[in-house]
Amino acid sequence: MPRRKPGRNRPQRPKPSLHAPGADAFRCAHCRLDVPLAAPGTAHRNHCPHCLTSLHLDRDVPGDRRAACGGRMRPISLTTRPDGEWLIIHECAACGTLSANRIAGDDNPLPLIRLALRPLTTPHLLASDPRLSPGSAFPGIPS
Repeated sequence: MPRRKPGRNRPQRPKPSLHAPGADAFRCAHCRLDVPLAAPGTAHRNHCPHCLTSLHLDRDVPGDRRAACGGRMRPISLTTRPDGEWLIIHECAACGTLSANRIAGDDNPLPLIRLALRPLTTPHLLASDPRLSPGSAFPGIPS
């Protein structure tokens, strides 16, 4: 049974966008926490410091906000630059695009460490290398 009466259309009320022009904060699409746009160590805040989730907003240059997708980007991995700076690899859930984003100084270290340790805790990776058996106290040394 439909809840709305047929033929009665109400206009949708306006909602603030996640990155409203002139705003000093945005709401995370994953954990729904308010995130300040100012971030230590980067000029363009592009992910939530609590859960590391981002939105697919930038196309070519960080801060350009020209991507048409707008999908949620989940953190899938970490990488480092030659100077030791960490980058979060995000994958768009809508279009599958990968992007690398610099970490900010106020990012929660627990999700960063979880991302860094993910390859070591993946069972299919351990099973494919006989030197890394789960019962071995030291990888590469038979027990």
